[in-house]
Amino acid sequence: MSIEQVREASEAIVYNVETVIDGKHEAVETALTVLLAEGHLLIEDVPGVGKTMLAKALAASVDCSVGRIQFTPDLLPSDVTGVSVFNQAERRFEFKPGAVFANIVIGDEINRASPKTQSALLECMEEGQVTVDGATYRLASPFTVVATQNPIEMEGTYALPEAQRDRFMARISMGYPDTESELTMLGSRDTVSPLSLIEPVVTVARLRAMMTAARGVFASPAVKEYTVALVRATREDRDLRLGASPRATLQLIRAAKAQAALTGREYVLPDDIDSLAVPVLGHRLMPTSRALGHHHQDSGPLIEEVIRRIIAATPVPVGSASRP
Repeated sequence: MSIEQVREASEAIVYNVETVIDGKHEAVETALTVLLAEGHLLIEDVPGVGKTMLAKALAASVDCSVGRIQFTPDLLPSDVTGVSVFNQAERRFEFKPGAVFANIVIGDEINRASPKTQSALLECMEEGQVTVDGATYRLASPFTVVATQNPIEMEGTYALPEAQRDRFMARISMGYPDTESELTMLGSRDTVSPLSLIEPVVTVARLRAMMTAARGVFASPAVKEYTVALVRATREDRDLRLGASPRATLQLIRAAKAQAALTGREYVLPDDIDSLAVPVLGHRLMPTSRALGHHHQDSGPLIEEVIRRIIAATPVPVGSASRP
């Protein structure tokens, strides 16, 4: 598949999702970027702003298998990954697959489950497999988790552990709609949900071809050095006690390649890295208590400010788009 075909297919998906999600073009594009980059997406915001709707609309736009898990405090790891059940007729154990055995898995309110259940996703998200009772089962390909979570100050939530957050390629927030979008929503959803009208616009085979084309986008050595410089700066910043991991470096490059393909470019620009730095790096960073001051419940604005400062202080490579 050519990059131009990737752009055309991406535009069709974005248009399809935006028939359901009004006024959130940037969030929709970032979600699709993560999908093309074969990553996992975390959507964090207050209840009722369309987190689950975005996840469902993205999944419905691709003709592939979809699994949905409603995370609750009593959810067990076996409910996520599957369980071995004894078959009395054949006198042996049989594996019953869990909800993760799908191309796109929607994890609704992931931080309402216990840390033990959350950890059931670690192997799935990193290695694309599940191990139950000593046996390993491969997951579908492609495999993407689109999870939603409420802010940690909401009642009945558990903070995601650092290892779990690091598995997600990007984190986005929906935010409240503007006045015009909210009025449009009132007019279009009086009698029917637009989600029920969505039809797939891309087959799973075509999605795989789009992912392959995105992986082939060129990232020059200068752009890679720039990316490493940004990530390393997070590990040395005075306001951060936990910087971004090497996994973050890899995923930032992969996301930038997907974004370039989505816009019809065959090469990565430093602007791609800059625009994705906050959603890809933000949820992996932890500020120092001194930097947080009295704002212990909301570190998001501080983290974004630190990333923007690091971007401004890091020299941008010149002529990094051209192939050798």
